[in-house]
Amino acid sequence: MVRTRKERQAAAEINLAQPDRSAPSDKTLLDIAQAHNLFDQADQHPANRRKRNSSGDGNGNSHDDNGELSPTADRILETLLWTVSLAMLHFTLDVLVQHQYAMEISWPQIVTRALVALVVFYAFFYVLHPHASSSVLLPGLPPTFQEPLRQAIFFVASTVSGCYLIDISSNYGYLYIMKRSPPLGCLWVWSVIELNLPMALLSLAIAGGFFHQGGYTLRL
Repeated sequence: MVRTRKERQAAAEINLAQPDRSAPSDKTLLDIAQAHNLFDQADQHPANRRKRNSSGDGNGNSHDDNGELSPTADRILETLLWTVSLAMLHFTLDVLVQHQYAMEISWPQIVTRALVALVVFYAFFYVLHPHASSSVLLPGLPPTFQEPLRQAIFFVASTVSGCYLIDISSNYGYLYIMKRSPPLGCLWVWSVIELNLPMALLSLAIAGGFFHQGGYTLRL
């Protein structure tokens, strides 16, 4: 829209000025609310108290002051993350072993077996994996023996599963191998991960010695 000459002259005569940025001279609504403790009264209102409690675990403790998850919730999520990874590994091994024997892959059965593996590994992982919320493996056992017991369990599991997987891969039929290899492979990998470095190396060395002394060979 084009301005006329009179409009331009009128606009030029308007004095421009910066807005007033000084503090207000009178009390603001915030000052009045603070003076009458309105915020404290609102916090003590039953509706607000119920709302705060409902966001917690019944005692308002699902989150700490920094907004972090409670130890129990953190343990559940950590267990779920690990077991989903193990279920994916089970899925991959199941596909590979069926492909190795040129079998027709049944995807619904593979997915079903992976879901079953997820549930089973979730139960074992929740109990056996150490966590800050609960590092007790066997109630009544002194704390100094809890971690050695856990390491002993994983050492036996890794050694037995590794040697057994080597044995069935060479001496058993393809149907037995296809059924046992995926869960054994997942158990072996998980057990080695849970072990500290010296125990993990010792377990792998035993499996390697079993492979060498048994005269096993790699079949592609």
